[in-house]
Amino acid sequence: MTQTPTRKLIIAIDGPAGVGKSTIAARLARKLGYANLESGAMYRALALKAIEWDTGFDDEAALMRLAGNSRIQLEPSLSGNRVLLDDRDVTARVRETDVTEGASRVSIHPKVRQWMVARQQEMGAGGGIVMEGRDIGTKVFPHADVKIFLDADPVVREQRRLEQIKARGSPAVLPSATLAAELRERDHRDRTRAASPLEAAPDAVVIDSSKLSEEEVLCRAEELVQQRLSAEQHLSS
Repeated sequence: MTQTPTRKLIIAIDGPAGVGKSTIAARLARKLGYANLESGAMYRALALKAIEWDTGFDDEAALMRLAGNSRIQLEPSLSGNRVLLDDRDVTARVRETDVTEGASRVSIHPKVRQWMVARQQEMGAGGGIVMEGRDIGTKVFPHADVKIFLDADPVVREQRRLEQIKARGSPAVLPSATLAAELRERDHRDRTRAASPLEAAPDAVVIDSSKLSEEEVLCRAEELVQQRLSAEQHLSS
């Protein structure tokens, strides 16, 4: 009897800022031959457009008008997502501090999140994706095949974020105390916003990476995926 090919999964990785979601998601996607979709990059792209069009981050109606007239694309590559805004490559620009801060503020608006969720669901509808963000397992793909909530001690996350900024060769590195304050403020916004607050889905596997290496976290994520793939293969045989 011919076996039915195992279908491609939807893998959701959520967690707070600075926890390493992007790195783990990108590496896991490469290992599986899946697309890696970074939902945060989409909010960053909208925040960048708001900056360019001098639109207030607190003006939900104006942000929605911008969103409706924007073309945001993510093109997965070996080095991470290439971010296109209205057909312009803004990959490097959306990583800068002002855009990062703007994305956190833009993302609290319910209508903006609703618009983004619809776009993200379109991107991942066919499966074969690893999508990371803050509400993937709870809102974007509540029926994802594998859900991981990646967490870490705030002090560890602050250090990792500082190292990321330095690695990107940022012309001005924020003082560690300033970075810590910004991460705490972002955590508070993410966890207390009315629309899709940051929280682990009830059926997500929580991985605390505070004392784990990147390789150990990746290995744990792979184990979860392989368990699901094995279950899928058993059902189809």
